Order: sequence, then structure tokens, then C-alpha cells
Amino acid sequence: MAPKEADDKVTLMDTVRAWGTSSIPPMTLSSLILSLHLRPRLQPLPFLFSPLLAFSSYLTLAGFKIDGAGMTSAWSGIYVLLASRRSPPGGFRQKFMSLRGGVRGLAMGLGILNTVCGAYVYATGDRKAEEEERREINRWGVYKDE
Repeated sequence: MAPKEADDKVTLMDTVRAWGTSSIPPMTLSSLILSLHLRPRLQPLPFLFSPLLAFSSYLTLAGFKIDGAGMTSAWSGIYVLLASRRSPPGGFRQKFMSLRGGVRGLAMGLGILNTVCGAYVYATGDRKAEEEERREINRWGVYKDE
């Protein structure tokens, strides 16, 4: 195994940027939201967050990482605010020590993490570099060689 050089260190901001530009966290939160609000009865308002988060994941995959991170941040933050206002029925054991309570806590924690990381990427993103990256990849042949 080759020795690591001093330039190979991964900082906390690199990790935050990688999390914010990934398409996996919004889809994971979308899956958790679906599992929480589809059963035992459909709750329409929280259920609407799932397609919005899926679209932000699509934006990230399409090459618009900064805009996808901003959309993920916004919708994740709104979901966390709405979820924190809800009071699930039952006592302490029902709220936090059940499987449903664990999934709810995981969804809220992931939403907070998505909000922070996405806001950082959106605030510090370089749109010109992102445009050049899209031109180099030219995934769907949008940019013609001139």
C-alpha cells in the first residue's frame, strides 16, 4: 500500500460538499417519507415531498448539482419543520422506542443533514465550473461541438 501524501487529506468541508452533491440522500429521505406517510392511512401533504425530492435527485444526476442541492436543502428543511410540529399519539415509548418512531427520527435527522449540506453547496457553488463540467460530459448531446 502506498503511503498517503499530505495533499490527500479529506476535510470536513469536502465531506459536506460530497454529501450535498450526491443524489442518494434525497432519494433515501424520499423513501423514508413514503414509508411513514403511506400507511396506516395516506397523509397527502407529507406524501407530496417524495416527488419533489426525487426531482432534486434527478437535477443532480442531470448535471445541475448546485440547483439540486438547493432544492434538496429547501424541501428537506420544510419537511423537518413540519415533522417536528407533529405530535404522534402515545407516550414516550410509542414516540421514540417503536420502529415507526425510529424511522421518524431517522427521517428527521437525514432531513437536517440534507438541509445543512445542501445549503452549504448552494451557497458556495461555482456555476461556471459546473457549466464546464456539463459541457465536458455532454450526457445527452445538448452541446454541439463548435
